[in-house]
Amino acid sequence: MNTKLTYYPVKEIDNILLHGRMDTSLNVVPMLSNGSGIEVNVTGSELWADIEADYTDYEPWVAIELNGELISRFMLDRGRREICLFRGIDPSRITRVKFYRELQAMSEDLKTAVVIRGLRGNGSFMTPPSYDHRLEFIGDSITSGEGTYGARSDEDWAAYCMSYSGTYANLICKELNAESRIISQGGWGIFSGWDNDRRHNVPRHYETICGLNSGGENDKYGASRPYDFSSWIPDAIIINLGTNDNSGFNQPPFTDPDNGAVYKLSLNPDGSHIKEDDLLIGNAAIDFLKLIRKNNPSPHILWVYGMLGYDLTPVIVDAIERYKLETNDKNIRFLQLPSANSDTLGAREHPGLKSHMIAAGVISDYLKTYFNSQPLS
Repeated sequence: MNTKLTYYPVKEIDNILLHGRMDTSLNVVPMLSNGSGIEVNVTGSELWADIEADYTDYEPWVAIELNGELISRFMLDRGRREICLFRGIDPSRITRVKFYRELQAMSEDLKTAVVIRGLRGNGSFMTPPSYDHRLEFIGDSITSGEGTYGARSDEDWAAYCMSYSGTYANLICKELNAESRIISQGGWGIFSGWDNDRRHNVPRHYETICGLNSGGENDKYGASRPYDFSSWIPDAIIINLGTNDNSGFNQPPFTDPDNGAVYKLSLNPDGSHIKEDDLLIGNAAIDFLKLIRKNNPSPHILWVYGMLGYDLTPVIVDAIERYKLETNDKNIRFLQLPSANSDTLGAREHPGLKSHMIAAGVISDYLKTYFNSQPLS
């Protein structure tokens, strides 16, 4: 048995599958957002990853899967080190290894960064895994997996409670043998964030590689650069936004520190939404759909909503119908998801793993029906 470990700079490995949006011209693999990372099929008895990480307040969390099963998730401390991905395995067998970022892109801590510089092992890299579908997911804290780990009573906004491994996105991908790319940010919305901060809308960063990190440590890894949509064409784009926009109706006004403007989504005396404010959200949804379609002419668009309540369902459905009338784009649907309850909530009053499993089942069933209805190419 070959026990000598050989070091391979990660960008010199031909048989490697890169997950997530990234600048592929770099000499490292930047793990910019949840679900981003690498995947290999490799022989040998052990494999190590050369990792560099940094943060100010929110330490990055990562996960390791072997042969499709989660075996470890853990935080990274600052600095460069080698991490064992596996050891003690029959060197003649092929081991499927996936190493990925659990934590969302951290707009709250722009120094949070993880890069893979190389791999060290005593085997050979074989043809990487293949997938049947490509799925893009766009969302907020639900898509960032907030609440999928931690105790039901945990209330601290901490990195450990977020994940990719426990989200509906990952569960769907496993069910459909799909690879994913994620754009999600806790607290952000279609039009504004949970606290009426209009700067915190996901669409404004959609055309960058990972603009949610813009201005921070990840800029040197390409986060603010334009994203090449032709480099990875999804079969379907799943949007899960609206929960935070709805929250703004029940929050105090927000004063924008950049210009002093005061923003507030308001309620009528009877508790219903003021129509003009619903229209602001609906128009933002239409604009976002147009932006998505401009960059993605072919994928099916599925807007899902409801894991934390249904208040904004009429606004989203109306926006989708108005978009379809304006553009004659029929390749889009709305799907309402079961709301989390006392049995399925996780940490921080967010959907827990059970809720994500239920949502994943509903979306997977829908996508299976859709894909099966498409003519073979």
